[in-house]
Amino acid sequence: MKATTEVTTFSDLGLNEILLRALEREGYNTPTPVQAQAIPALLQGRDLLGVAQTGTGKTAAFALPILHRLLADKRRPAPNTARALILAPTRELAAQIADSFRSYGHFFRPSVGVIVGGVSHRPQNEMLARGLDVLVATPGRLLDHLGSGRLRLAATEVLVLDEADHMLDLGFIVPIRQIVAKLPKQRQTLLFSATMPREISSLADDMLRDPTKVSVTPAATTAERVAQHVYLVSGGAKRDLLVELLNDREISRAIVFTRTKRGADRVAQHLESAGVGADAIHGNKSQSQRLRALDGFRKGRTRVLVATDIAARGIDVDGVTHVVNFELPEVAEAYVHRIGRTARAGATGQAISLCDNGERPLLRAIEKLTRQTLEFTDRRAEGARQDDGDSSRPASKRPNSPAPHRNGAQHPRREGQRPAAKRPGASFNGQKRPANGGARHKQANRPQG
Repeated sequence: MKATTEVTTFSDLGLNEILLRALEREGYNTPTPVQAQAIPALLQGRDLLGVAQTGTGKTAAFALPILHRLLADKRRPAPNTARALILAPTRELAAQIADSFRSYGHFFRPSVGVIVGGVSHRPQNEMLARGLDVLVATPGRLLDHLGSGRLRLAATEVLVLDEADHMLDLGFIVPIRQIVAKLPKQRQTLLFSATMPREISSLADDMLRDPTKVSVTPAATTAERVAQHVYLVSGGAKRDLLVELLNDREISRAIVFTRTKRGADRVAQHLESAGVGADAIHGNKSQSQRLRALDGFRKGRTRVLVATDIAARGIDVDGVTHVVNFELPEVAEAYVHRIGRTARAGATGQAISLCDNGERPLLRAIEKLTRQTLEFTDRRAEGARQDDGDSSRPASKRPNSPAPHRNGAQHPRREGQRPAAKRPGASFNGQKRPANGGARHKQANRPQG
């Protein structure tokens, strides 16, 4: 086996020839850094702790070694068991992980199943009764099947926790510990997380045995290939500005993020009424509605997908040119995950944030977390008579806001200290690419082997 620094093709990693054929079929030739670092250790049976953002290729980093293991021992799984268990925070992410396993296993067709909420138990019961090579599940519904006795984990050989920090955000840590308690002690365990809060570190200490540690980016950096820009805007003018931006046909596929489910529906309806094809995806939608919206977006029938943060890490669609933060997230880390929906698979992308007066503290938190100052365009004068509160509400229901600062073309954190980056109303597409901290933090971003 070649050293990690010499890995240039998947064949250098020692993967089964059947998997190499599938990768060639998918058009994958060169491993990403997380794949080059993780796969050799996983083929040796090591536990792994991976700090990696979405879009770094981590699904293949754990899927390929698991499939290699199944190929080396082709015994059929017993009824109501699963040889490999992958836990994911959302239904969309679970479905996409399962699709990846099917793609990489194209030439030997392992049995792959998905267990998520929002759908009937009966098809899932029938699937479990046959036994599975790979089971991808969300924690809540999985516990239901464990409690009913329709699934046993005593024969599970590999456990993967994907997006562990997001599962923490959704309150899944206790269910995860309940699931882990039912697994055999002799197993291979992999934990992937984009950030490493104290609770996740504690969980990793309890679950992993002498793990290999892989970190391809610091936990709170944004993709270097994403150009980021902020529009300072009065809340009541956000929806009109959003339509103006999306009328640019260079934005061929965009995801717009809102804080609330109701806000997502309202923004999608406003875009539709303005002639911009859009659909909403959030937790109040049924599983079939969410899959239909995601499928339409992936296949290009829908140009804009409006989503809440619960869907931020479950959307893995190539060719997303732009991410728009219609409302800034209340948790700064969510900004990193949102803009990670673009610039995937080596492409570049653009992230646009609409920031009203009430969101300035959120903007400061994002800049502090990501260690960068975002360039901006001031559009507040255009909506000065409208309130800067909940921008998803109809403007007629909002009181008037105070007039903007007299020197309105200045950064909200440095009023009176720094000139505007661009004249008011300047086009985003005409902005030069902002400094995203890539050069300043190149040393910190170097993969750790």
